[in-house]
Amino acid sequence: MDKIKIILYGASGHSRVVSSLIDFETYDLIGYYDDNTELKFFNGIQVLYPQRHNSIKDCQVVISVGDNQIRKKLSQKISHPFLTLTSQYSIISKDVLIGEGTVVVQGAIIQANTQIGKHVIVNTKSSIDHDCVINDFVHVAPNATLCGGVSIGEGTLVGASATILPGIRIGKWCVIGAGSVVVKDIPDNTTVLGNPAKKINNEK
Repeated sequence: MDKIKIILYGASGHSRVVSSLIDFETYDLIGYYDDNTELKFFNGIQVLYPQRHNSIKDCQVVISVGDNQIRKKLSQKISHPFLTLTSQYSIISKDVLIGEGTVVVQGAIIQANTQIGKHVIVNTKSSIDHDCVINDFVHVAPNATLCGGVSIGEGTLVGASATILPGIRIGKWCVIGAGSVVVKDIPDNTTVLGNPAKKINNEK
């Protein structure tokens, strides 16, 4: 059986993590896309420039960029189908729904009846409990903990080691600072920090 061809869009530290999730018995990583035209190789593999992406046929793409806004912009211009990657060293309940282009990294745990959107990053040792809803382009950073019934809006960053208590609703394009403990709902476009988490910017 022929291997499925993959391209990672983005040549950076996060791309190294994403490439570590690839089962090379099933997939063939043929290169990286990157906007840096001076970059010829990354991680020992050739760099392919984005303007060529429509000329490379029959491959799937993972957007391996940590910035949530950039992932959204790239998802709107890439014509290839998107691949979802999950680590064999993650724990994902059988009824979890995961959208296209999402990456679930080593040590992550996703519990029952949770929904994960498109192009989400569920990072190292993060924990998402039962009945959560994680919308598109979210990044759940390393060691973050989401208790049961939490809802995270599009494009939000949940910082490293942050904790979100049960049933909390967090809006779109928020930033939850590293180590924060979120004890109440957070509106759209808000940055919070601390224990308990408090707003540190004005809503846009």
